[in-house]
Amino acid sequence: MERLQKVIAESGITSRRKAEELITLGKVKVNGEIIKELGTKVSSKDIIEVNGCQIEKEEKEYYLLNKPRGILSSTTDDKNRKTVTDLIPTNARIYPVGRLDYDTTGVLILTNDGEFANILMHPKHEIEKVYLAKIKGQITLDAIKKLKEGIEIEKGIIGKASKVKCKKTDPKTNNSLVQITIHEGKNHQVKKMFEKIGYEVLKLKREKEGIFDLKNLSSGEYRKLTPKEIKKIYSLEK
Repeated sequence: MERLQKVIAESGITSRRKAEELITLGKVKVNGEIIKELGTKVSSKDIIEVNGCQIEKEEKEYYLLNKPRGILSSTTDDKNRKTVTDLIPTNARIYPVGRLDYDTTGVLILTNDGEFANILMHPKHEIEKVYLAKIKGQITLDAIKKLKEGIEIEKGIIGKASKVKCKKTDPKTNNSLVQITIHEGKNHQVKKMFEKIGYEVLKLKREKEGIFDLKNLSSGEYRKLTPKEIKKIYSLEK
């Protein structure tokens, strides 16, 4: 049994919030009866109509995208810029799980499965997110220590790295390549952490998120998640 508004949203015709509005306005019927109570639970056998049209539950789809630069982590854009959903040809109402900045590349999961998305994003699961940052300047041991200890990136908001490793320094260009692992997913977190200790991030790539990496995926390419991968994420809730 699932909440009525969730089932309507998962059919792909509207958002959960809009589904709640339609329910309270009396625009939804279950087995021929108007339902106005939010939280009403329905089964797969129930016949649901929205504005007189029967809905069908959308099949779940799961994708891993190697997000390129210059693409929005969104489903739509009022400036008509290209979004990550434009890169995956499907009729399903998929959306990105979390966000990568416009100029940040790498691992991004897209799905129409809200429960799966919530598991990936929930802080309690402490899913590792591994980034490779190209920064201006030579990273120091003291800077690495600060990143691991935690940095206040906004008032009352701490960004902390579980692992930091300098992969390469280039004295000629005065740049460093630093691999940094975090568990949180705060807005612009990695960039803000480096900026707070005096380093500008020139490029940023998410190499890994949990069990997902970019193996065999070039920029802009995607693949479907395997049943084994989907099951492994769901197992985190057990």
